[in-house]
Amino acid sequence: MPHSPASTLQNYINGQWCTSSATEYSDVINPATLDRLASVPLSPATEVDQAAQAAAVAFQSWRRTPPTKRVQYLFQLKFLMEEHFEDLAQTITLECGKTLDESRGELRRAIENVEIACGIPMMMQGTNLEDIAAGIDEFMIRQPLGVAAVIAPFNFPGMIPFWFMPYALACGNTYIVKPSEKVPLTMQKVFQLLEQAGFPPGVVNLVNGAKEAVDAILDHPLIRAISFVGSTPVARYIYSRAAANGKRVQCQGGAKNPVIVLPDADMEMTTRITADSAFGCAGQRCLAASIAVTVGAAKQTYTEAIAQAAETRVVGFGLDEGVQMGPVITSQSRQRIEQLIQQGTESGATLLVDGRSPQIPNYERGNFVRPTIFQNVDPQSEIAKTEIFGPVLSLIHLDTIDEAIQFINSGQYGNMACLFTNSGAAARKFRYEAEVGNIGINIGVAAPMAFFPFSGWKESFFGDLHGQGQHAIEFFTQTKVIVERWSQKVWSRTF
Repeated sequence: MPHSPASTLQNYINGQWCTSSATEYSDVINPATLDRLASVPLSPATEVDQAAQAAAVAFQSWRRTPPTKRVQYLFQLKFLMEEHFEDLAQTITLECGKTLDESRGELRRAIENVEIACGIPMMMQGTNLEDIAAGIDEFMIRQPLGVAAVIAPFNFPGMIPFWFMPYALACGNTYIVKPSEKVPLTMQKVFQLLEQAGFPPGVVNLVNGAKEAVDAILDHPLIRAISFVGSTPVARYIYSRAAANGKRVQCQGGAKNPVIVLPDADMEMTTRITADSAFGCAGQRCLAASIAVTVGAAKQTYTEAIAQAAETRVVGFGLDEGVQMGPVITSQSRQRIEQLIQQGTESGATLLVDGRSPQIPNYERGNFVRPTIFQNVDPQSEIAKTEIFGPVLSLIHLDTIDEAIQFINSGQYGNMACLFTNSGAAARKFRYEAEVGNIGINIGVAAPMAFFPFSGWKESFFGDLHGQGQHAIEFFTQTKVIVERWSQKVWSRTF
């Protein structure tokens, strides 16, 4: 379904590209230039129903397709994604704003999840035990749930649907993707590749839309499992409403990720890595470092170094050579971030590097906020607790690692925390005591590989099983236990 740069996007339902009956549309905007890229329909609930009905019908034959055959479609999808790698990466940059290298990294993670899901013939295996009693055997098998769906965010339009979709399909489920209406172009192109890969009609479906489509997914009786990534308030809403409707739900929420810098850390490496973490993707990722806690003598050296890294970071259009950071997603996001920066100064924090209202040559209209750094931040202030979701790093100083861990554990979020040190004892203490789901030791973005679950604790996650890896297999299957006995007398008479 090719489209021109300013076309109206379509849904993909039951193996067909469909023009939506929507009466409302939203413009897809390049956040660096504010050029209009496309128009996306805000599909009504009836089109979610069409996708769910088609997926439910397709499930009956897809679940009976041997897993060794199901993964052949995924192998083909991987080949096509590699073949169209640069086009997909450029599309991510155009609609999302991140640099081309960041888009390439995102897409590589998406492909890794396809690769891991291809191992489903082993990962989906059950367990068995003979003679649990005399002549009685017991075994457990995994069976698919039915129709599953993802409600995807704007910040990783290529990667996050792949935390879930390949595993759901490999396990024998059928699937519906609802991309963010801010960044729907990447999934349009992915679904062109899914179509080329030859998935049977109804196995994979795409419905564009906003809140009406989301609520229809949460309420639809045929949709058995829902995955979501986004802010904590929306994650709580989706988890509550979907769970009330008896669905399996996994909802990744917000974060306020701290990095701890000890005096013995390699300061050059620490500065480079934490700057990439805080300012990469313009701070719009759930694993972005947003607070740096210096301990003891680390304060002066790290503060000077990270300020210089922020001031010298090259900001611009992500497709331009040498650019290290792009814009934030919308003008509303830029305004919200700048308002939070103002609130931080009013609360007593010192603005060490001010990234507001930058002038980016040739892109003066874009949604840009340069890297911003607060110092002397009160650990109890709102700026230390609020998820800014922008390129803003707050510096806090504490005297000991125990105080740093206590600060981490007192927060409402539990997505990620990182420690920079050369002490193995400090690293072990940190990973043992820090109450977060993803830990980094001398790592600035502790993003799990595809064969590990993307963990999250406290208000950063609602549910039991996370995306990726073995957690995804468990989420997208239900277990069935069989206890079996056969009469020896019947067997001996027959044979």
